[in-house]
Amino acid sequence: MAAEAGEPGSILVEEARLLANDALPGGHYLLRLAAPGIAARAEPGQFVHLRCGPELPLRRPLSILRASARDGAVELLYKAVGAGTRLLTTRHAGETLSVIGPIGQPFDLDAARPRVIAIGGGVGMPPMLFLAERLRGTAFRPLLLLGSEVAFPFQPRPSTLMLEGMPAAVIAALPLAEDWGVPSRLASGQGFPGCFEGHVTQLADAYLATLDAAALSQTQIAACGPTPMLRAAAAVAARHGLPAQLCLEEHMACGVGGCAGCVVPLATPAGPAMARVCVDGPVFEARAVYPELFAAAG
Repeated sequence: MAAEAGEPGSILVEEARLLANDALPGGHYLLRLAAPGIAARAEPGQFVHLRCGPELPLRRPLSILRASARDGAVELLYKAVGAGTRLLTTRHAGETLSVIGPIGQPFDLDAARPRVIAIGGGVGMPPMLFLAERLRGTAFRPLLLLGSEVAFPFQPRPSTLMLEGMPAAVIAALPLAEDWGVPSRLASGQGFPGCFEGHVTQLADAYLATLDAAALSQTQIAACGPTPMLRAAAAVAARHGLPAQLCLEEHMACGVGGCAGCVVPLATPAGPAMARVCVDGPVFEARAVYPELFAAAG
């Protein structure tokens, strides 16, 4: 059953049936839920707020990895790093979870810039995969760049989609993206075969440095990951004169804008302001989040 929450037609509360909760490499888990109302509305960059178990009243926010209106299913990728997500690993297929979603403002890309560099780090990878899936078959041309300092939650394979300007030794790719025809490359400081040795933002910077002015004028950045990575992604965008949208990660309590526990400072045309990551975001313009980086770049 689904019930409305917040503005009519905006957010749903669903008792979602758990379809799968599979352990993956790197301490990751893939959670698949039957949540048809949320699946039909979800957009890349949005998240759900779910109850991990009856003994833990506070919900946990998880980015949406994939959503299928046809199947009525939502997929979430998470790591067991705290009490909530550790409890979530004990839940089994057939059980139900209370889920609120989809929550937040999704990515809103500029159609005049069809080249999209989608940068995901750690558990910031899911929104980038969701975005790449939604962009395939459109006028946009996504390039998926993913970074991890633990084992990737999927088995990388050598890419068959060659990219001019990409270092020749960097050939590790996300298999699912390859199947879609979406080019992808991986980065890590752990020496994984075929990966760029360093941060994923350094890989993006190196690739963008090979593009000419005409290509850069058609390029924009979308990114999700931990705060230091997002700041680095904004710096890359500023250095190359590109617009960028960042999907922020923040601790949350209510998750629906009531408690204001997830506010961040923004630079707006009207002056400094505070915004709630849950409902005003989680996607914001990089220039608003890190104005000093763009001011320094000129």
